[in-house]
Amino acid sequence: MFKAKLLLIGPSESGKTVLANFLSDTVETVGGEYCPTQGVRILEFESQNEGSGDKSSTCEVELWDCAGDFKFESCWPALMKDSNGVVIVFNPDTPRHLTEVETWYSMFISSQGLQDSQCLLMAHHKPGSGVDNGRPNLASHLNRLPLSHSNLEEDPEGVRQGFRRYLENIVQTLSESREREEMSIIT
Repeated sequence: MFKAKLLLIGPSESGKTVLANFLSDTVETVGGEYCPTQGVRILEFESQNEGSGDKSSTCEVELWDCAGDFKFESCWPALMKDSNGVVIVFNPDTPRHLTEVETWYSMFISSQGLQDSQCLLMAHHKPGSGVDNGRPNLASHLNRLPLSHSNLEEDPEGVRQGFRRYLENIVQTLSESREREEMSIIT
């Protein structure tokens, strides 16, 4: 069984906590009022890889729901330590979020040397917003990253399936890394 530490990052009020609660099947009593995450919330759950029922296909996930406020920037190096993947959540209907994605990318992905397959851009559409499943207008170097649209109101199962596909890429990366490490010990 693999254990994956994934960071959910992005601008304030982009929907990170709502997505984290949904993806981890966490049930909380949440009012309609926005309550920003202070620092980080860590949600732990198991995820079964698709198409397989054996135990080796289960992954223990630590989903780190990171605050989007830059006042917590001094904590970011500690959050990044030993992370296996990063999901950048943003609201494509908010122009400020489109420009902030590049900052989040450089702070969390470029600085860690993560592969593109270890990153996921998630364009999170809030309830009642018009859904445009096209590619948002982001910096050109971000266009090579995988993009998933999420709308929990209209397609919750599609959001879950998109996250599972991303998680399968993370598990594949972990598996390849483990194999390389084992081969280096043998030789």
